[in-house]
Amino acid sequence: MKQAAHPYFHFDGNCREAMNFYSELFGGKPEIMTIGESPAKEQFPKELYDQVLHSHLQNGDFMLMASDMCGMGELNQGNSVDISLTCSSEEEINRLYKQLSDGGKILQELQEQFWGDLFAMLSDQFGVRWMLSFSKA
Repeated sequence: MKQAAHPYFHFDGNCREAMNFYSELFGGKPEIMTIGESPAKEQFPKELYDQVLHSHLQNGDFMLMASDMCGMGELNQGNSVDISLTCSSEEEINRLYKQLSDGGKILQELQEQFWGDLFAMLSDQFGVRWMLSFSKA
């Protein structure tokens, strides 16, 4: 079992600006996908198409990921950072999903996403927010 944990930041419409800032600070080139550029755009109101659905910045072992809130409510302390875990097997993601959601709150059910990964979002019984992913490829 070897997971990789990375910070996942949420912003209130200024994710692109923040990622460009972090790029200058830490190096690397941010990869940014807006809602309007994604295959999932039909699931969102058109007024959100310019918001960042997902971005990541990597420079060697350093990696951070981020998005705008994308209609998921107001940004406030407690929902501005998630821990993103990349799982090594389908068995592992299922186990972690079950254990972390016990007594917590499921924000997005564990299911296959348009990019091909199994993915879920939840907050555990202590209010810590988690993003779990497993790439079948």
